[in-house]
Amino acid sequence: MVDIKCLVVDDEPLAARLIGSYVERTPFLSLVATVNSAAEALAVMASDTVDLVFLDIRMPGLSGMDLARQLGNGPKIVFTTAYSDHAVEGFAVNALDYLLKPVSYEEFMRAAGRALAAVPGRTEEKAEPLPSSGFITVKSEYRLVRIPVAEIDYIEGLKDYVKIVLADGSRPVLTLMSMKSLEEMLPEASFMRVHRSFIVNMDKVRVIERNCVVMGRQLIPVSESARKRFFSALGMSQS
Repeated sequence: MVDIKCLVVDDEPLAARLIGSYVERTPFLSLVATVNSAAEALAVMASDTVDLVFLDIRMPGLSGMDLARQLGNGPKIVFTTAYSDHAVEGFAVNALDYLLKPVSYEEFMRAAGRALAAVPGRTEEKAEPLPSSGFITVKSEYRLVRIPVAEIDYIEGLKDYVKIVLADGSRPVLTLMSMKSLEEMLPEASFMRVHRSFIVNMDKVRVIERNCVVMGRQLIPVSESARKRFFSALGMSQS
């Protein structure tokens, strides 16, 4: 599973803790440290591997922008700031993203998704279709939950999280991550995004009614853009 090592740098302790909590809630990120100055950040990076830095811009002493310039081609940078006038300067140092405080988890996940594609050496891990064990691991309510891939019926994208529905009828697993990130963890041979809000386990498809997959009491719509690929995967012609 992808593990992007993150450092949070912000001279405001509450803001630093918020971003740190977002890192800890995201399955493909891990928190190396949360610090309150650029000097502390340099000390951490001297002894620990860091792939991604969530970096405040206006800090006393060495600013976040100055630190980013010092890092050069080192860790990827996502700037976090309460001031919108630094955006152009931020992208001039090849920042992945620029988040304006207060940062929502949805905005944070947008930046995390960019990091997933951009951090060197992580793309190959992300593309692995299925762990050899046949399980995926997600964070749910601050716990790690190991889920057998073959037991997943379907996945539904909700406003701030995704719901993983299992074949054994147990309580669905809720996790704060994007549909795209979860889709990339699953084997393409068995799972298909049939709608912007639904991924289905194609091995579990038994009944189709009016362009909807019937999963128990749930009717899962198959979008017009996905229908040709969906019916082709099932070896059926669309009627």
